[in-house]
Amino acid sequence: MAEDMSPLHKLPPHILQDIITRGNLDAEDFARLEASSYIFKAASGLMPYRFKSLPELAAFQLCQNDPLFSVMPLPARSKLSKRCEANWKLILRYLHAVQQAWGRATTRKGNFQVVTGKYHTLLLGNGQLFSCGSSQFGVLGHGPNLTQCTSLTAIQLPMVSRVICVSGSHHHVAFLTERGEVFTFGDNSSSCCGHGDVGDTILNPTIVESLKGISCKKVATGLSFTVALTENGEVYTWGSNSHGQLGHGDTNDVAMPGKVAGLSICGLVAMISAGASHTLAVTRDGALYSFGYGANFCLGHGDTANEHSPRLVESLREQNIFLVGIAAGDEHSVALDSSGYVSFHFG
Repeated sequence: MAEDMSPLHKLPPHILQDIITRGNLDAEDFARLEASSYIFKAASGLMPYRFKSLPELAAFQLCQNDPLFSVMPLPARSKLSKRCEANWKLILRYLHAVQQAWGRATTRKGNFQVVTGKYHTLLLGNGQLFSCGSSQFGVLGHGPNLTQCTSLTAIQLPMVSRVICVSGSHHHVAFLTERGEVFTFGDNSSSCCGHGDVGDTILNPTIVESLKGISCKKVATGLSFTVALTENGEVYTWGSNSHGQLGHGDTNDVAMPGKVAGLSICGLVAMISAGASHTLAVTRDGALYSFGYGANFCLGHGDTANEHSPRLVESLREQNIFLVGIAAGDEHSVALDSSGYVSFHFG
């Protein structure tokens, strides 16, 4: 009876639809609406026939605007829809899970990312960066007077812009601000901090000057090198290059960011990942390229040869597999396809 008296039932369906679509709800919230209220569980003949409820239509609209789903080719969308039994709430839940599976989590209290190094931990929470553990090589970013932190402590940053992404290796750290600026700190003995010098430890977060004016959206740190992905889909690398992990066609170390020209001719890059001494990159058409140390077949080319330039993983392309996630480990690599299957695991 109380439900019949709810003012919601007086609102036109398109108003209700707008409310729940813009309400920052997730797939579980839509399912709860369907289960708890007759207003949302019934289609009432006012929507396209394939949507059984307002929440289902809202989930469909959110999927269409999702940055991952919007670039999927039709065959990949069809496979995902089939696996989710054409349930748009499940598809939306999968898309959100993919985004959170690579080190980030979105909660009702904000966005968080956790990164671990050899003896330290970094936490990114709502734009603020924290660290704890050993400060060997300056990896905590707290300056010269602190050797360790027993609890997560906020890093004093030299700007007011919020941090949106962080990556940390054994001995150095890179992070991005919402302005697209790249900062690094830690061990710079291999020039992996990208400031044009070698040998000096960077004890406080320092902007990579040569990338000023180039807006970046992702950074990844390898053992002694760093990778940055720009908003324009270009990739820059710098640091140690003993196995060709920088992708510049040689094994020369680079002290400042240099564009990976071999990827520029492959198409716009959507994702990057750095292992200990190898690099993965996925273009916006879902193709995987790898380069660097080939030990244990981790590059996915069927051999253990090092690759000094980006090379297409042909076996995946031949199967028309569209990738939505990648991760490079010490000597192994893993990739997730658009249907939620781990389709690539070598090393």
